[in-house]
Amino acid sequence: MTDPIADYLTRLRNAVKANHRVVEVPASNLKKEITKILFEQGYILNYKFVEGDTPSGIIKIALKYDPKDHVSAIKGLKRVSRPGLRQYTGYKDMPRVLNGLGIAILSTSKGVMTNKQAAELKVGGEVLCYIY
Repeated sequence: MTDPIADYLTRLRNAVKANHRVVEVPASNLKKEITKILFEQGYILNYKFVEGDTPSGIIKIALKYDPKDHVSAIKGLKRVSRPGLRQYTGYKDMPRVLNGLGIAILSTSKGVMTNKQAAELKVGGEVLCYIY
């Protein structure tokens, strides 16, 4: 697999479209950090890191839906920086997702964080994905 982050986002996207409650994803340190950000921002209900058969384990993600009309909290996931075409940004040119309603996840020298956190710390980095 050449792009594990794209695979992670595709698994989430497919689970949301199929109205699944839980999705399992092969774990890595970067995927764990992205999952923590999704939980902190309120896009997923809960997550659990399970040490399993694979060396790195798996991540079980409980997806979040509105109880009344069963609409997912995640409307869209878009991979920005790809292995063949990296996308970097400075702190002055931070991307705005849906005019501030969504988030961009960046990999910076200070760790993986959202675009708002990176702007506060005045660090730039690689734009991994947009979530709205």
